[in-house]
Amino acid sequence: MCGIVGYVGSENAVPYLVNGLKKLEYRGYDSSGVVVGKIENGEPKFYLYKKAGKLSQLIGVLPKELSGSWGIGHTRWATHGLVTDQNAHPFYSQNHRIAVVHNGIIENFMGLRANLQHEGVTFTSETDSEVIPNLVQKYYNGDLLTAVQDALKEVIGAYALAITCIDEPNKIVVAKRGGPLVIGISEGTYYIASDVNAIVGNTSRVIYLEDGDIVEVTPKGLKFPTIQDNDYAERVKEITINANETEKCGYDTYMEKEINEQPESIERAFAGRLDMENATAKLSGFEDDVFKRTKKITAMSAGTSYYASVFGGLLFEQYARIPSSSEFSSELRYKNPIVNEDDVYFAISQSGETADTIEAMKEIHEKGGKVFGICNVVSSTIARQTDGGAFIHAGPEIAVASTKAFSNTLIVYYLLALKFARQRGMSKEEGTKFIQRIMEQPRLVKTALENKEKIHAIAKKYCKAKEFLYLGRGLMYPIAMEGALKLKEISYIHAEAFAAGEIKHGPIALVDENTPSVFLVPDDFLREKVISGIKEIKARKGPVIAIGVEGDKELESIVDDFIPVPKIENPSFYALPMVAVCQLFAFYCAKELGLDVDQPRNLAKSVTVE
Repeated sequence: MCGIVGYVGSENAVPYLVNGLKKLEYRGYDSSGVVVGKIENGEPKFYLYKKAGKLSQLIGVLPKELSGSWGIGHTRWATHGLVTDQNAHPFYSQNHRIAVVHNGIIENFMGLRANLQHEGVTFTSETDSEVIPNLVQKYYNGDLLTAVQDALKEVIGAYALAITCIDEPNKIVVAKRGGPLVIGISEGTYYIASDVNAIVGNTSRVIYLEDGDIVEVTPKGLKFPTIQDNDYAERVKEITINANETEKCGYDTYMEKEINEQPESIERAFAGRLDMENATAKLSGFEDDVFKRTKKITAMSAGTSYYASVFGGLLFEQYARIPSSSEFSSELRYKNPIVNEDDVYFAISQSGETADTIEAMKEIHEKGGKVFGICNVVSSTIARQTDGGAFIHAGPEIAVASTKAFSNTLIVYYLLALKFARQRGMSKEEGTKFIQRIMEQPRLVKTALENKEKIHAIAKKYCKAKEFLYLGRGLMYPIAMEGALKLKEISYIHAEAFAAGEIKHGPIALVDENTPSVFLVPDDFLREKVISGIKEIKARKGPVIAIGVEGDKELESIVDDFIPVPKIENPSFYALPMVAVCQLFAFYCAKELGLDVDQPRNLAKSVTVE
């Protein structure tokens, strides 16, 4: 959600700013802009360009000869104000001497804006962000760093900021409270970004800013007022992402690439974490003693991570016999939750920067609770602030709709269920079989994805439908919810998921010959009950697509379209092959409709504001 880039150095800033913004497109945005600083005839000058729409709109208005030794850029995801050129970033102060890009939300901007207007400031946009450059202008007295520090004392809210002043060439001041921000370090050159992906390929050394950091960036180095003797060497980290991981590698879209990467990414999720000798999982970020005495686990998450959490909670109850529940982070943080001594909380977030989950985590910590993280980004806020946890090792996920990160999160949940279950009564023989099922997952997902021609044909048949129902029981219910979400996210087709046993309690009123139902049907003890639900849909002329077990002739004979997944010895392990089919089905529906699957409308990859 929103993206920031910045550059200070001896080369032309424009190529990095443009390429950095391209790498941040996946986060979701609706306008973009840059400010470039340049010394001309001994005088510093700013050049500002910004446009609503795709980044190509901005690139189209940038002069080919544009250059400068420093600059800042932004992709905006609208919060305050419509999607217009005027509301795009960067913003000038009224005197046009200070320029700012901002991620986050300024909660008290109305009061600040009114005060500034009373002092004679005229605003050009509807945004909260425009108060920042004018506040800095108010406090500016020849030292940008000091002016930013003074201005931010008045600000309430979340922000990641990059600020530059024409009176101090080749200098950018950055500040973080809530939103992610990183500085890439090279010889005499510094790269600024809200996401390390924008820096990959330029340098391998970075500093991830912490809340409260305000840093002055010049070609001569960094100035951290909050660090004693300005010694920030211990905070420098190495980027572990390979530049090729952020490319399409022959695919037309990132989403298709990431769906098909799942066999390899799933294997990374459990590599080195299976203890064959003791038939358990090795997850060093989870303290054994804590979970031996845990009486309840609560997961807090949002979106796709929430559905993964519902699945994980069902696993914990089934195998480890630990009462488990899942909460939307945005609701939990305002519920005044009851936190007992032996309760454990999980914070689940692909990016590790989900604002609501971070705030919910702070609330649990404030009440004395333990919080463990499950996320993909090693340097993220959740990874740094939790009491432990596990990385899912999905690798960079560029498409806005999550695919491989969801699957890898399920693998981590399988590993945790095994670890907790072995502590609480699961036999070694059962543990060994559980490990074997985990190790089979890459092959099973790969086999399921080999049905792509059939899945494509079925998607083509139904993609003009106005709405879908997704249905499953037990462990398949959260997978149905995730399948429906994928269809909504990228095809804009209304899709609702229901526990299949609930179909008679209201949702069946939606069924007609134009509303397809997608049933997830493993060969478990609930299969016959799910088939009964299918027959009820068919009796009302509703088309049915079944994702079922290869060789299930009875099921295939009663549905309109059948997509097989390989047979698995333990029915608890059908989730990943079936969700892979759901992902591919949604992908092909969106492609048939001519839609942008990587950057669906109105969505952001990482929701870093409330």
